[in-house]
Amino acid sequence: MTERADQLILNYVSKAADAAHGVLRPDQRLDFSRRLRARIEEERHGSQDPRRVSKVLARFGDPVLLVEREVRRLAESAPGTVRPPAAPALPTSGPAPTALSPARSDSPARSGATAAFPRIADDVSRPPGAVRGPGPGGRARGLPFASLRRAAMFSANPMATRGRDARTVVKDHPRETAALVILVVAALLVPFNLPAVAIFRVPVMVWALGAILVMAGDTWTLRDRLIGVCAPLLGYTAGGVVVGGLRVGDQPGLQAFMLQFFNVSGVMFMIGTGAGVAWLVYRLLDGDVHR
Repeated sequence: MTERADQLILNYVSKAADAAHGVLRPDQRLDFSRRLRARIEEERHGSQDPRRVSKVLARFGDPVLLVEREVRRLAESAPGTVRPPAAPALPTSGPAPTALSPARSDSPARSGATAAFPRIADDVSRPPGAVRGPGPGGRARGLPFASLRRAAMFSANPMATRGRDARTVVKDHPRETAALVILVVAALLVPFNLPAVAIFRVPVMVWALGAILVMAGDTWTLRDRLIGVCAPLLGYTAGGVVVGGLRVGDQPGLQAFMLQFFNVSGVMFMIGTGAGVAWLVYRLLDGDVHR
């Protein structure tokens, strides 16, 4: 986990250094990268959790924008110390962040040194494209199902997956993963029509075991756990009643209804289990699940 968190930071700083190439002088670029790395290390407070490191990096925003802000600061404090880019990569119109105040005439900027990076959490005026991360100011918002897409990128760059993929989720949540597997097995056992143990059907017993593990976990909220556990029961009862009632047609009598109910209730149990597991998986992959 330590290597993965450090790789996230290294990739981010490398992107910033690449963006500064040809814009800042070599000594300015080196100092910029060094101070950016130090600022990130200060913000993560020694955490080795890739998810926390990813959120810290998201609060810094696009590395290109950081370089543009540094170029503007150096240009205002010491004209001629930087080479203006031929074509800005991103729009730079608008007021500069108040936290990046111009350096004094006797500041290190004239010798090529950069000023200390501001505390990103207090940087209210962000340049266009900067991302606000979770914190007192609000919660980061991404594209729908972005967590699922990131987790599916098994071998992707850690920056693209924000430190999370299917393998790390399984490693970090073995009990929750086992519960999901048991629920899936319970649904897959329905078509085999195994003999009952005492008065209980085998799929129901397996489902009960998975439901206990889900309810005992603390990764999901209580609402999410109830949705995952109750979805198969809802599919079995309500789905069986509705679909079974529709299939009865003009056949009168309770016996005909019960026959159709038992014919479709197993399938509806499988569908409900699939829906519940899909919801739990989505919430498990979501890095912003509230505990």
